[in-house]
Amino acid sequence: MARQFEYYYLQRNNGSTWETLEQSGSATTLTSHLNDRMAALGGVGLRIVGANFNEAAGAWLYEQLFYIDPSTVDLTGVDRIRALTFPDKGESGGTTLGNLAPAVDQVKVPKSVSPPARSAISRVNQGELAQVNMRLAYLALTLGGIIAALAFGIRSGFGLYLGPISLEFGYGFEVFAFSLAIQNLIWGLAQPFAGALADRYGPFKAIAIGTVLYSAGTIMLSFADTPGLFYLSAGVLVGAALAGTSFGIILGAVGQLFPPERRSWALGVTGAAGSLGQFLFVPGGQALLEAVGWSNSALIMGVVALLMLPLGLVFLKARPAASIATGPTQTTGAALREAFGYPSFWLLSAGFFVCGFHVAYIAVHLPSFVVDIGLSAQVGAWALGLVGLFNVIGSYSAGVLGDKFPKKYLLSSLYFGRSIVMAGFVLLPPSELLVYVFAGTMGLLWLSTVPLTSGLIADIFGPRYMSTLFGIVFLSHQIGAFLGAWLGGYVHDTLGSYDLVWWVAVALGLFSAIVHWPIREEAVVREADVVA
Repeated sequence: MARQFEYYYLQRNNGSTWETLEQSGSATTLTSHLNDRMAALGGVGLRIVGANFNEAAGAWLYEQLFYIDPSTVDLTGVDRIRALTFPDKGESGGTTLGNLAPAVDQVKVPKSVSPPARSAISRVNQGELAQVNMRLAYLALTLGGIIAALAFGIRSGFGLYLGPISLEFGYGFEVFAFSLAIQNLIWGLAQPFAGALADRYGPFKAIAIGTVLYSAGTIMLSFADTPGLFYLSAGVLVGAALAGTSFGIILGAVGQLFPPERRSWALGVTGAAGSLGQFLFVPGGQALLEAVGWSNSALIMGVVALLMLPLGLVFLKARPAASIATGPTQTTGAALREAFGYPSFWLLSAGFFVCGFHVAYIAVHLPSFVVDIGLSAQVGAWALGLVGLFNVIGSYSAGVLGDKFPKKYLLSSLYFGRSIVMAGFVLLPPSELLVYVFAGTMGLLWLSTVPLTSGLIADIFGPRYMSTLFGIVFLSHQIGAFLGAWLGGYVHDTLGSYDLVWWVAVALGLFSAIVHWPIREEAVVREADVVA
């Protein structure tokens, strides 16, 4: 029985390169009209290449199945060419037709399979052939969005525990705020490693490990009664869990499945799904907290977190299609060296630091700030929920706009808008209406930065190591988040007010708006990308 392949490529010889004319999951589809192809192309050489993903090697392996030399093959034997068969859905066979070259041994590209040239037929982006089973891609987008909603939704509700925990144990705000600051820092430190794990072995392994840690940390939080246990559960365990279950992995996994012209949209949809989780979980979490207390609420959320495990199974099947690279395959180390030597990478990281500060500060401290200005805790919970709801619109819109306009200018506008909104929130007389207007407006600007930032990484460096490189940029985001979560609690306990932190956040927003402007929003040119 001949070996089966996941993908088959029909290519023609352009002299020094091979151009992919058609890709399919069925070899029969490619061979059924082979004679028509030969006649239309005027007698150029054709071949079919099969591709399988080797789990042990963590790479796509290719095999040239046959080669037709038109100068020596009798093309009048129409029936003989149409009868050509290959291993496809259980078929067995082969051929002795004309002067077909023998199949080569299984090797990694590009040792025996020459690269396809860029053309209108074969669209290559950064040396990557982005063709996948789109039905699986959309299924992965849907289930990946639900995972993001669960991971981000549960985590967004942790700020609701700040007041009850501080009151029950007699702590100031700083203790549990510091737990969430640790969470953000550990999340950021673990994200590059989780991204590298996903890039090498597939997203599911990262999601599975993250789900177990998420559930364990949230359940442990429900039993915590000392600062050390709060730091370990809500801080270390949940922080490491988020590295495997949240945007860093899901955006990379989904982004690699879509072609460049649809990638920003897909990332926007994923970001919107995560924000929808915030809208659903934060008000629901407040109701649950009031009904059963913070401890039992955390226990229930820990069980709910386990749902991410079966949802992640889709990424065992949905993976990027085989890539036939235009030159040597880039290693992880080479990708990191390339990014670290590119100034725009560091500008993007500096800007994303500010996003982390804003998001963590508001997510952790907005409910307490609302109480400080004389409103109820329910208003704070609904405000966070509104941030999530409006960010569904914001993230999706950012994804759509990112396909049409320069992403760096969109990011500059978002950060400038945040500064204006926060300044108005502090300066205007406090009221319940103002809180809701602030929440809705900030929601439009909230995680709209994520699809644009991750999309810029893919546009500049290509999608192959998107999870790893986004993990590095996200580390900067989480350092900012650590400072935002901790500084809010420290300043409040020291000065009795959040006013200073609001103005720091305004200044940082203006800084981020400036540093995004000089980013070079164009693909890096590698030696292998230059076609002679």
